[in-house]
Amino acid sequence: AFNDQADELLVRPAARAYQAVVPEVLRIAVGNVISNVLEPWSVVNQLLQGKPVPALSGAARFVLNTTLGLAGVVDIATPIGLERQPEDLGQTLGRWGLPAGPYLVLPLLGPSSRRDATGTVGAYRLDPVWHAADGDQRSAFTFFFVLDTRVRLLGTERVIEGASLDRYSFIRDSYLQRRRNLVFDGDPPPPKEDDE
Repeated sequence: AFNDQADELLVRPAARAYQAVVPEVLRIAVGNVISNVLEPWSVVNQLLQGKPVPALSGAARFVLNTTLGLAGVVDIATPIGLERQPEDLGQTLGRWGLPAGPYLVLPLLGPSSRRDATGTVGAYRLDPVWHAADGDQRSAFTFFFVLDTRVRLLGTERVIEGASLDRYSFIRDSYLQRRRNLVFDGDPPPPKEDDE
């Protein structure tokens, strides 16, 4: 209820205003910079998961986009075949065998699980780029990250409202299935109930 109120009163109106006022090309540039800033942490998680090829690809993306792409404003890596393969600490912990645990809805952060919440806290504590930035830079990054994410989710509102009578269950099940799929790179093992 808290998140719904915060979204209705603050986040959604800000996202709609941002979408209406800021030209698409500038919004794409902001999204590119955000993705570029997150790339080193993704590389670290790829290495922790034993994925050297995606880690090398991510490192190359970061170097190319930071240098030739004007600090990440222009994504030049994707057109030359270096696709973004984001990984986070929650996925790494899942890959190491830590179960998702109970579903959680975190204030302002939204859907999560015990494992992913631990990964989120761990990311803030361990991410070297986050620590290299000062307080104002971190605040600006967080502000634009939330706006960029919320703008991308504006189109899903009708799908969520029309998909199920139980909105909470629909979001919970969708979140947990998506995260399970991400942990296993799109090829999750069958659930334990199916094994018995």
